Amino acid sequence: MTTPFHHEPGVSPPPQCPAHNLGTGPGGLRRLYGPEAENDPAGLYDKLRAEHGTVAPVLLHGDVPAWLVLGHSENLHLTRTPSQFSRDSRRWRALHDGSVAPDHPLAPIFTWQPVCVFADGAKHERQRGAVTDSMERIDTRGVRRHINRFSNRLVNDFSEKGSADLVSQFAEHLPMMVMCAIFGMPEEYDERLVQAARDMTRGTETAVASNAHIVSVLTRLVERRRAEPAPDFATWLVEHPATMSDIEVVEHLRLILIAAYESTANLIANVLRMVLTDPRFRARLSGGHMTVPEAVEQTLWDEPPFTAVFGRWAVGDTELGGQQIKAGDALLVGIAPANTDPTVRPDLTANMEGNRAHLAFSGGPHECPGQDIGRAIADVGVDALLMRLPDLELGTEESELRWVGNIMSRHLVELPVKFAPSPQQKLDSDPLSVMARAVRPAGDWEISSPARPVPEPAHSIAGMQPAHAPGAAPQHRPAAAPAETPAPATGEPAPGTAVIPQQRRPAAPARLWQAVSRWWNGY
Repeated sequence: MTTPFHHEPGVSPPPQCPAHNLGTGPGGLRRLYGPEAENDPAGLYDKLRAEHGTVAPVLLHGDVPAWLVLGHSENLHLTRTPSQFSRDSRRWRALHDGSVAPDHPLAPIFTWQPVCVFADGAKHERQRGAVTDSMERIDTRGVRRHINRFSNRLVNDFSEKGSADLVSQFAEHLPMMVMCAIFGMPEEYDERLVQAARDMTRGTETAVASNAHIVSVLTRLVERRRAEPAPDFATWLVEHPATMSDIEVVEHLRLILIAAYESTANLIANVLRMVLTDPRFRARLSGGHMTVPEAVEQTLWDEPPFTAVFGRWAVGDTELGGQQIKAGDALLVGIAPANTDPTVRPDLTANMEGNRAHLAFSGGPHECPGQDIGRAIADVGVDALLMRLPDLELGTEESELRWVGNIMSRHLVELPVKFAPSPQQKLDSDPLSVMARAVRPAGDWEISSPARPVPEPAHSIAGMQPAHAPGAAPQHRPAAAPAETPAPATGEPAPGTAVIPQQRRPAAPARLWQAVSRWWNGY
């Protein structure tokens, strides 16, 4: 079943049009798609909360029923209890009874894939352990230097013109430049890759081709790193003791690339919009009473880059927020409504400075492992932009700003600005070109610190531990950097089995202080 009314996102239907009734469907349930959901999601959340409480029945595309979790504590329970609410979409009852067809508009989001976001238990630990352990090796200080260089390169493209669109000319490009550098494929960054990343998650006719382009790029990267290891994220994932297959590596690289790109591009655009339209932000930033990282954190409360995450599937009959959930029911993690839950934010105008209890990066075992990289891109990028163009002003009326929305996110279409033209800043050279031409010295990317001892996995190739495996003895390069973001503990590995990297270790306080020190040193 498909909706009989078609409309462009953000465009209201004409008077007397039946599409005005798209807000509700069978049984009087509210639709989580269509004009109302796209134009005023906050208003829709308020209605659902008033009608149903902290967990509300909603309709997805095609009037497929699901539950939207609105309460903060209920969302925490949902994300932290995989024994009750699984990430394995194959449990969805609607798939088995034919309610959801393979060509459903949300198929790219819920179709099961062999990646950690669709796994629970030991498989999730193995795959996510490879991701988080490889992320630990990223030198965040070096990354911040790269972000600053990339930001200035982008600003150079429009600084002399006196006007720009900060969405298409800055926010949508900076995350891709940084992720290409972290992955070890700076030569692949181009406009086509940016547009493919924007296109593949939006249900367009070209989404399949866009996805194929990204998979092709990442497949070439994995093939290169199997043959020619380098000190980059792709190599660390390829050679990790979890011994992921090439398909697993490609799929996880794709997952990380798209998730990091989409969320960070939205975050940058949202922070800049808040700076340009909210007098509190601009005054406090200008007066030194708020830092850019604090502005980013406030934005994560008020305008999170993802509004909801689909989904979780009930393992058995259970209860949540006073609602009776049946086995196989689909549930959405309501990030935006949880952040405005009256029980945790009775005053939405209150300053949330220093409070990271928001759910912008979800929670539980599937909490975003790359959130500190996203924060760094937004922090440094916005700061570099404001340093170069301190007189930025919105180039249109705030009421004219437009968004394109879906059940997972809300994208600012354009953010036109004007400013006094300023000269280009001299760069030593094009940072991406230099990275593509030469092998970076290990010290420019990694931090020299004691390696974390990891027993040799029983199934290592030829009995040798990969040179780039986290915890391996350094071979002509410094050892791995300590973790930025600890994660949950796992048990000790059984003798003779492969080591699954632990995601949270007893040394968390010391590692937290090291992370704070690296952040303080900046880029």
